[in-house]
Amino acid sequence: MVNTNTETSKLADREIISLRTLSFPRELVFKAWTEPERLARWWGPKDFRNTFEEFDLRPGGNWRFVMHGPNGDDYPNHCVFVEIVKPELLVFNHISPVHFFQVTASFEEVSTDKTKVIFRMMFESAEECDKSRPYIIKGNEENFDRLETELARVA
Repeated sequence: MVNTNTETSKLADREIISLRTLSFPRELVFKAWTEPERLARWWGPKDFRNTFEEFDLRPGGNWRFVMHGPNGDDYPNHCVFVEIVKPELLVFNHISPVHFFQVTASFEEVSTDKTKVIFRMMFESAEECDKSRPYIIKGNEENFDRLETELARVA
């Protein structure tokens, strides 16, 4: 017999969940995640910039970009889209440079002008998750702050 509590615990050890309720309609929030010109303006922690090299929004499509850190360092990234359900769900695998993890972003309509974004990152191991957790939690909050600024700009 499988102990589902143990299995659930093992998954939780590999996952980081960030969420925020935004005062914007779900359709607008989803577009900010799926239109590359908008996404490039807000993606990443505070003071980072992005150069998008490829953004093929379809299952199996590539998203290649470079995050430019405030210290001048460049961080190349490669993701592959897994599932897109407009305007509810976006799933992609982050396959480089160092850590593999899967991102599941879900967009729940709270009301016509409020959207709850649930941002899940599932790592291959608890060890990889633990190494990433200290900077990812802060970075995800800064990412949400930048998303809110972008949404206010276009609303």
